[in-house]
Amino acid sequence: MSTPAPADITRILATLSNGDRAASAELLPVIYGELRRLADRCMRDERSDHTLQPTALVHETYLRLFRGEPQQWNDRGHFFRVAAAVMRHILVDHARACGRKKRGGGQGSLPLDESLAVFEERGVDLIALDEAMTALAAQDKRKAGVVELRFFAGLGVEDTAKALGVSVRTVKSDWSFAKLWLLRKMSA
Repeated sequence: MSTPAPADITRILATLSNGDRAASAELLPVIYGELRRLADRCMRDERSDHTLQPTALVHETYLRLFRGEPQQWNDRGHFFRVAAAVMRHILVDHARACGRKKRGGGQGSLPLDESLAVFEERGVDLIALDEAMTALAAQDKRKAGVVELRFFAGLGVEDTAKALGVSVRTVKSDWSFAKLWLLRKMSA
């Protein structure tokens, strides 16, 4: 199966935005692979015995995106930014539902290390990260958006810049700032 052109996805999203609910049946096969890659990226740092699987994360994300009133999708980048945010919230909700304590839930948490990519550690507490992300978004939505796209969606610097409509230099600067800011916030 060939990779769909971004213009095809944008066209289907525009049809959905105009209220044609039937277009969602056309959209899922076109975006499923990318949603699955997003889910794999989000789940990569989870425990190996995690009860939520990437396929279930994709399906729950899709359901949350398309239940209720039709949303207005600006383009493919906008859709995947929202999908990454929804996946983040699903994982945080799942962590809360599983009864994890607010700061570690009895599991040893690996320390965050500034010299490494802050979020690549397996012991990152999603609830603490979500709280820190919410605080960052209150201060600077763009920097929080960079973290969502880089960490949760797994986008590279160039793709993040395109999705946010900013320069590569801005993304690099925002990413560096946000990693340190979140590290300090989560360490407090």
